[in-house]
Amino acid sequence: MVKEPFFNLLNMDTTKQVKILIAEDDDGHAELIREALEESGVSCPIVRFSNGEEVWSFLSEKGIKELENDEMAYLLLLDINMPRMTGTEVLRKIKQHEQLKNIPVIMLTTTDDPREVEQCYELGCNVYITKPVDFAKFTDTLQRLGLFMQIVKL
Repeated sequence: MVKEPFFNLLNMDTTKQVKILIAEDDDGHAELIREALEESGVSCPIVRFSNGEEVWSFLSEKGIKELENDEMAYLLLLDINMPRMTGTEVLRKIKQHEQLKNIPVIMLTTTDDPREVEQCYELGCNVYITKPVDFAKFTDTLQRLGLFMQIVKL
């Protein structure tokens, strides 16, 4: 069961169309994330980026325009270990940017290093999810996230 404070962590405007952005360099993980979200009933658009520079470029150009025009709300699922620009660098840039700082960011990583978790929360991430190494656990975690997204949208 999801407790009420967890809903407040994302602070999403559900009156707008939500687009889920997935920044994940591993093709297999990205596909698992997409499939798990879709299987749990998420029907909003999902866009995948394979490195930190790609997602930052999108957000700092097209993303700002869509946010300014009140066309879109975003949810970013952000892998920490990516080429060209790490997830923590992307997170830092988003949370320091006046027009992007309210985008909910869920960090996805294979490590549960307490220093990394603390750094992500200090930078402003909303939720930190450790990707289980076990395929079944990873899929279950993502399906729960998808169900959560459906509840938030309602």
